[in-house]
Amino acid sequence: MKGRSGELATLARTIAATRPTRIALVGSGGSGKSMLAAALGVRLSPAFGGRVDWFRSGAWGFYTLSEMLALRFGTGRGEGRVQRLQEFLGRGPQRLIVLDNHENDLAVARLFDALPDCQATFVITARRCLLAGVFIFPVVAPLVTSGASAFPRVAGLTRLLRWNPLALDIADGIVTSRAASVKALGEFLASAGVTRVRALEHEDDLPEIALLIDWAWPRLSVDARRALAVLAHVEGDHVDGKSLAKLARVARLAPALAELERWHLVQQPVRERYSLHAVVRHAVARRTKPDAERVFSHYVTLLERFPKRLELEQSHLFAAMEHASRKNDMSSLLRIEALARRLSDAVN
Repeated sequence: MKGRSGELATLARTIAATRPTRIALVGSGGSGKSMLAAALGVRLSPAFGGRVDWFRSGAWGFYTLSEMLALRFGTGRGEGRVQRLQEFLGRGPQRLIVLDNHENDLAVARLFDALPDCQATFVITARRCLLAGVFIFPVVAPLVTSGASAFPRVAGLTRLLRWNPLALDIADGIVTSRAASVKALGEFLASAGVTRVRALEHEDDLPEIALLIDWAWPRLSVDARRALAVLAHVEGDHVDGKSLAKLARVARLAPALAELERWHLVQQPVRERYSLHAVVRHAVARRTKPDAERVFSHYVTLLERFPKRLELEQSHLFAAMEHASRKNDMSSLLRIEALARRLSDAVN
């Protein structure tokens, strides 16, 4: 959040003056959109009476998005869910809803169109946003316009890493741990082609991050790499330590996590629950293989046994729905539908 106070104040004033409204925080991968949205939610929470909800929308379609909101707000899934959501959000009170890592313009446009008079303010974070009727707030690297560095310890790498705060944060972790000096890390990045111009494969394909992962990968233990691989391919928001150890087949997770946290490769959006930034996820996913069936089985079984964990594992439930739909396997579809119905009944 260094250098972000002006942006945060502007966003807070804009929402206070125009709510309910729809705002998209748009910027390149690693520019700080999700962090800014999180800080905005904290600042505005009192104004919304604590009614702040966070969803990862990703590339999910309208059905999944509307089911996700219906389950969270307890308005009932299935047929008629959209009408019930309309009524729930329309009668208030006002709330703030964040749709993080937005990718599917058509799905979100349909969602907003289905909720025309709702008392919810929506904040979207997106690398790009092609939605009419949404206020676009550009997010760029902090202090880039002033030429200053938000990370003094690695100030010498600021231009090389194009002021990207995620890249600079990882570099800062590496230098702080004395795994490499600023000079040595800069020489590695330069020799690896960080300044070379090339077409990107994807919005999350950032050379600044990918090359830092290239530097770190051979220096990480096997267990740390296994944990990274699981986090790169799990479609839910974040993973608890016990699940991560099981899915990664790591007997002692703490040392592996310590390695990853030392270089700021892993995040804790919720205490003792772990995730990767989308750009780090992309860089790691390119060098590892997913085991989607194992993840599906783990989380469906977990929620079947412990339905009270729904609040923490909700994104994994919807990821399981997406997996079963993509696979088009009837037994998986029936199993996940039965679980979702049971969990919905428990919420209601």
